[in-house]
Amino acid sequence: METGRNEPDRLTHFNEQGRAVMVDVSDKAVTARTAVAETKVTMRPDTLARIREGTVAKGDVLAVAQVAGIQAAKRTSDWIPMCHPLPLTGVNVRFSDNGRDTLYITAEVKTTGKTGVEMEALTAVSAVALTVYDMCKALQKDMEIGPTRLVSKTGGKSGDYKAADGAGAG
Repeated sequence: METGRNEPDRLTHFNEQGRAVMVDVSDKAVTARTAVAETKVTMRPDTLARIREGTVAKGDVLAVAQVAGIQAAKRTSDWIPMCHPLPLTGVNVRFSDNGRDTLYITAEVKTTGKTGVEMEALTAVSAVALTVYDMCKALQKDMEIGPTRLVSKTGGKSGDYKAADGAGAG
């Protein structure tokens, strides 16, 4: 079986037998790392209005979703099999909207460690969006989530990254 192990840019999540592994970060330097991810939830104007007014029957949608995002970032390694459990030093979830039909969600995650927090930021915004959906599904079942993407990251051997369009949510 060809594993591609002689390729200089080979994927690091596979062993010499081509099987999945958790990457060994033992020899990596400890650096400050951040990641920002974003997603959006598109809905009817009346659903967004109810969220903004705080009149959704299940409670304060944004407060609950914010806590869900923070919890998800902290527990990413429980969701994503090859992720390292990380001691996060900060998680900040932000909301904005277009005043009509779209709720924008951004999460910034920070750590000082040997591996990055991109997956934690992506998991955070995903959990936030799913929580918004869960809390509002009685009002509207056809809400749309996404696209979800990494906006930026800093730190680590691979260096900094910023999405080509440089835009953030909202």
